[in-house]
Amino acid sequence: MLFAIDPATGQSLGEYPSLDQAALNQHIQRAQDAYPGWRKTPLQERARVLQAVAACLRREKSALAELMAREMGKPVKEGGPEVEKAAWCAEHYAEFAERYLQREELPSDAALSYVCYQPLGTTLSILPWNAPLWLAFRALAPALMAGNTCVLKHDPNVPGCGAAIEGIFREAGAPTDIVVNIPIETAMVESAIRHPAVAAVSFTGSDRAGAIVASIAGSEIKPVVLELGGSDPFVVLADADLEKAADVATLSRIINAGQSCIAAKRIIVEAPVYDRFIDLLKPRLRALTLGNPLSTETDIGPLARGDLRDNLHRQVQETVAAGANCALGGELPQGPGFFYPATLLTEVTDSMCAFREETFGPVMAVTRAGDAEHALELANATDYGLGAGVWTGNQEMAEQFAMEINAGQVAINGIVKTDPRLPSGGIKRSGLGRELGPHGIREFVNAKQVWIG
Repeated sequence: MLFAIDPATGQSLGEYPSLDQAALNQHIQRAQDAYPGWRKTPLQERARVLQAVAACLRREKSALAELMAREMGKPVKEGGPEVEKAAWCAEHYAEFAERYLQREELPSDAALSYVCYQPLGTTLSILPWNAPLWLAFRALAPALMAGNTCVLKHDPNVPGCGAAIEGIFREAGAPTDIVVNIPIETAMVESAIRHPAVAAVSFTGSDRAGAIVASIAGSEIKPVVLELGGSDPFVVLADADLEKAADVATLSRIINAGQSCIAAKRIIVEAPVYDRFIDLLKPRLRALTLGNPLSTETDIGPLARGDLRDNLHRQVQETVAAGANCALGGELPQGPGFFYPATLLTEVTDSMCAFREETFGPVMAVTRAGDAEHALELANATDYGLGAGVWTGNQEMAEQFAMEINAGQVAINGIVKTDPRLPSGGIKRSGLGRELGPHGIREFVNAKQVWIG
């Protein structure tokens, strides 16, 4: 059984039957049986299906936002935009897949030689709970437009969201079983990866779990894309627009109660403006409302699970015990639910817990850098390499800085975000491969070379 728990109250939302091995095999086979017909469906018709799905998402936006709020605590004022972003992703690939997948003619000793991009078969997407709609469509939209069918294994925390996504495709009139939801317990994921009908695997989650998924997929010689954890640096140099930087640092760190892989997690500030920047952060964090995710007034909802909150509090306590200053928050709230307040840790050094570990919650750790060179050194002092932000008034320096940061993406004077138009992914323990943009749709295709004499 899968158990949905309301993180705002700690109370049960209901139980969902999980598949046994025989039912899992049948579900995956359904997607495989749908593949030949979907593969032969013209791109223009695939696009019409994705456009209908996007329209259906928008019609169900309020209900889906409420479902996310109940199952994983996302405030409804963030849930609605997440559904819109999922719809945008479907529409983007509906519009641009043909261009992204057009054959490429290459010079050779042939009369004609080219590369064409063909689907692989049935893909398996293994998803986390923190962005149930967006992360699903980030995987589904490009795979479907490339001609693959999709098996969706959502997180046990959000079984209702997984079922709702499959329902959206039915409601939109999509061909039967091009997307199949598999409600299974974590212990059965390996058998899903190893299923002969699964041609490729995408995984979003922790680096530890990603390593396990990659090893299983590798043993089966199946391609895999991994989007894993992050401890993203947010570097503020002395000549930055501090007001704007403080606004974006707060948004990036606090959105989704800080439960985002690409959130700004290590705020690194050049010494001459460090104290001023702290003064700007405090009122912004203090003004945020912690509360019921179903209220439109709520800025920060609960964390998704009690164990996540316990670990976050441990990280805060260890960091303070090591000498950091807790300037705001840092105390477990009384009452039901898995809430944690906006917390500001200052004078955090590179040896402290909140700097060395990924913090998945509304905790901002701010570190002082002696100069720009030291800030770059601190930014790269991590096992992760997902995203990074750089704030400076010197455009030339910013681009040089971006070239030296070890990350999959860098935002200069802006927020690190995912965008259907642009590839996203990490290096080091943040993963491998790319999602979104033209690069993402080409991850799960056969780049077939054709040589004509």
